[in-house]
Amino acid sequence: MYPILEAKQLTSNIYWMEVKAERIAKSCLPGQFVIVRTGADSERIPLTICDYDREKGTIIIVFQPVGASTHEMTSLKAGDAFCDVAGPLGCPSDLTKESAEELSRKRILFVAGGVGTAPVYPQVKWLHEQEIAADVIVGAKTKELLILEEEMKKVAGNLYVTTDDGSYGRSGMVTKTIEDLVGQEGKQYDLCIAIGPMIMMKFVCLTTKKLNIPTVVSLNPIMVDGTGMCGACRVTVGGKVKFACVDGPEFDGHQVNFDEAMQRQQLYKTQEGRAYLAAKEKETHHGGCGHCGGEE
Repeated sequence: MYPILEAKQLTSNIYWMEVKAERIAKSCLPGQFVIVRTGADSERIPLTICDYDREKGTIIIVFQPVGASTHEMTSLKAGDAFCDVAGPLGCPSDLTKESAEELSRKRILFVAGGVGTAPVYPQVKWLHEQEIAADVIVGAKTKELLILEEEMKKVAGNLYVTTDDGSYGRSGMVTKTIEDLVGQEGKQYDLCIAIGPMIMMKFVCLTTKKLNIPTVVSLNPIMVDGTGMCGACRVTVGGKVKFACVDGPEFDGHQVNFDEAMQRQQLYKTQEGRAYLAAKEKETHHGGCGHCGGEE
């Protein structure tokens, strides 16, 4: 069992947990993920490692409830435990493979959207520990949905917060801030790393391609099994088939077929919705509404 040492709700729909997982904490690197299960018969849920403490033997996970299993996770609190936590899985960020000297010559921009701020944070923190200051754009729909702002301030060179509704920070999408930084404020970047909703990453890549900024994206939103066995995270990158969980999750964003990836994401929505309704409504859910796809 893997005890939950602390659990809290960051926003109306984003949750944070500190989990005791000593072996994983000792070996994980930014960019990697774990798979958790709440019970022996529960669904496997892949989650990016948001932070880790090698001395305490703990990892931090941040998640957003989408289907039945992640909604079940929201009820867990300090003192509860996960049945399984497997990892670290996936390839570490390429940044971890470069020397501090190589990284110091690069001007790096991170773009985080929504819950994607969680996997961006360990990479920015890792660079900060190498005395590398990166610029970070964090986007959210509203101020209430913004996460990890104070933590990010401590490790980022410059932090630019933007909200879609203009309720906090800069107003507009993250792509507008990228264009403003480069076009109006004279910033130049050698690398952009974008993590967030698939549609956000697509438009960030369209923007950075125009600006000739090489861009890396993380395709963790489409992972299911996490070990390359199910094929759910199959993506096309540069015309070649890749699997996000074993070949990634990070890829050259300008080579990713985002339209295909987003279509693949849609395949599981009906099944996730059906499972969530069945779990929520229990014996009152008969599936005869004609909309959820359940049995008459």
